[in-house]
Amino acid sequence: MIKKRLIPCLDVRDGRTVKGIQFEGLRDAGDPVALAERYAREGADELVFLDITATNQRRQPFTDLVRNVARVLDIPFTVGGGVGSVSDVEALLLSGADKVSINSAALARPEFISDLAHRFGSQCVVVAVDARLIGTEWQVMTRAGTQGTGREAVAWCREAADRGAGELLLTSMSHDGTKSGFALNLTRAVSDAVSVPVVASGGAGQPSDFTAVFTTGGADAALAASIFHFNETALSSLKHYLHAAGIAIRL
Repeated sequence: MIKKRLIPCLDVRDGRTVKGIQFEGLRDAGDPVALAERYAREGADELVFLDITATNQRRQPFTDLVRNVARVLDIPFTVGGGVGSVSDVEALLLSGADKVSINSAALARPEFISDLAHRFGSQCVVVAVDARLIGTEWQVMTRAGTQGTGREAVAWCREAADRGAGELLLTSMSHDGTKSGFALNLTRAVSDAVSVPVVASGGAGQPSDFTAVFTTGGADAALAASIFHFNETALSSLKHYLHAAGIAIRL
């Protein structure tokens, strides 16, 4: 049986890990390299690093930090933020990233997904989808969640997978940082619509939220930040909780 994954997420701004609520009100959460080393030691299955200001500042991703993180990790890690070209992806992979997450560039030029999958393999290509509930429809947002796209989230996820994405990082902006639980209906709808792994993000607040997203939501992995960064839930304790609940998880 394929085991579910727990993935701490480090949003990085100006070399520091930060965390907010619904992408706003950011507060400092520590040194990203030290946090990466700690999470690997505590049993994280993977890590995700997102340079949250690169896209809006129109600059390239943080390859120096990626190299420093790669030196202390023995688990896979994904890097995203400001990735807009084949050369950006190549630089991140050569710096030590195992996967590269794309978002705004994929929305602006969907064939970019296929280009990357063809050149590097789908296993390296993660399409991040930031979705906000507007009325009764989940709408895809771009540019670090600051602009609407008019795209419906499940349809975009299906297209991204069809174009060659090896994994989808699905974030509910409506739940992000609220600790109210994951967007289960959205996660289930996307999981049912695609054949690639879905990483659920946004809203983790307690251990039962993870059980729900793996069962009701059908997610392959769950990503969280606040509950790990601020020592609200230990990774090892969460893994044992999930194992006791019958979730296939690596201990």
